[in-house]
Order: sequence, then structure tokens, then C-alpha cells
Amino acid sequence: MYDRILVPTDGSEISAAAEKAAIAFARAHGSEIVALAIGQPQPPLASAEAAMALDPGLDDEALLASARERAHHVAHACAAAGVACTPLAMLDYAPAEAIVATADSQGCDLIFMGSHGRRGLSRLMAGSVTQKVLADAHVPVLVMRPQKSHGQE
Repeated sequence: MYDRILVPTDGSEISAAAEKAAIAFARAHGSEIVALAIGQPQPPLASAEAAMALDPGLDDEALLASARERAHHVAHACAAAGVACTPLAMLDYAPAEAIVATADSQGCDLIFMGSHGRRGLSRLMAGSVTQKVLADAHVPVLVMRPQKSHGQE
């Protein structure tokens, strides 16, 4: 049904849950996973004052190393489950666009990702990578939402 599944990961809890579900899905369908981790660099700044306000530890090399670690973590989980996996890591200012472009360039026929489930003002302020991927993807997108705990609406 699906031969190659793109699984973007950001290292969050919901992303980890989506990774587990994607691996089980891939195993059940005989699919291969492409694990994608994106480091989002700081945008170029116009002023020295703004540059000093940022965390100096977040350089591109550190971001890329962290992304590689996340992608390889998924690859190890895939290997343990007997699922083929290609780990990819990159830096990009626009994660949603990078996810869509990677799905296209890697020949993926499904994107399987988590959604943080932001609503209201936080969604408007932070934007939604998942929403952008849903709008722009050329292949189906399976979205795993966070599980509600008892007592939550």
C-alpha cells in the first residue's frame, strides 16, 4: 500500500509516539521509513543587540548534530523492529517546506507525523508545521494527535 513513509521527528513526546506508531504501521505494511530530523537555525539578525540576546550554543553545527542524533534514534528503533530506514538530517528555516520537499525528493508515498495539537492563540502565534504540511503535501499525510489524559476536554 505504502512503500516509503516519511517520518519527521522533532524529539518531542508526541513525535516519539508518532515514530512508534509509524514503525508499527510500516512493519504491518512492509514499508520502508525515511526518518527526517530538521534543525531550525536562527534567522539572520540585523542588529548586534538582537544577536547577543540569542543562545550562543545554538550554532548550525550543534543543530545539525542534534538533528542527526534524532534521525539515527528513529533508525535504531526501526532496525529493532525489522523495518528498513533511511535517516536524514538537515538545517532549514522552514520545516514544513523541507518536509514536503523531502517527501517528494525521496519518493515517499505517505507522510506520518505527530501534531502538538495547539489551538487558539498559540497556534496563530507559533504556526503549525503540520497544518502547512497538510496544505502543501503531494502525498497523503497521516497525523497523530496527542492523547488526551483523563479530565481534559
